[in-house]
Amino acid sequence: MTRAEWESLCDGCGKCCVHKLEDEDTGELMPTNVSCRLLNRRTGLCSDYKHRQAYVPECVRLTAENIRKIDWLPSTCAYLLLANGEDLPDWHPLVTGDPESVHRAGQSVRGWTVSEDEAGDLEHHLIDRIL
Repeated sequence: MTRAEWESLCDGCGKCCVHKLEDEDTGELMPTNVSCRLLNRRTGLCSDYKHRQAYVPECVRLTAENIRKIDWLPSTCAYLLLANGEDLPDWHPLVTGDPESVHRAGQSVRGWTVSEDEAGDLEHHLIDRIL
């Protein structure tokens, strides 16, 4: 798979750009409604994807080698689905041909996050789950 093909697997949901907190006792990851400062909350896309690691060093670059080791990816993540031999969901832009289909299906963080620059204490932004 070429780099462009690999990158096209991303559905633009922004779920991986939402901060999670780890329970110190159980190790459980708990999602928040706080997004990375680079997430454009109107489009659901990274505002500087190419240079994101210069601004957010902890941003993880997904690869075929590390995809199964990352335990915080959403169950709808195309990279994870394909690594597990599963099909893309019906709403995925590669299936529909429409980059807006992920948002229309309610599978993105568009419209319900706050930026980490505005959020303050993450503990005040815990949510039950990410979609």
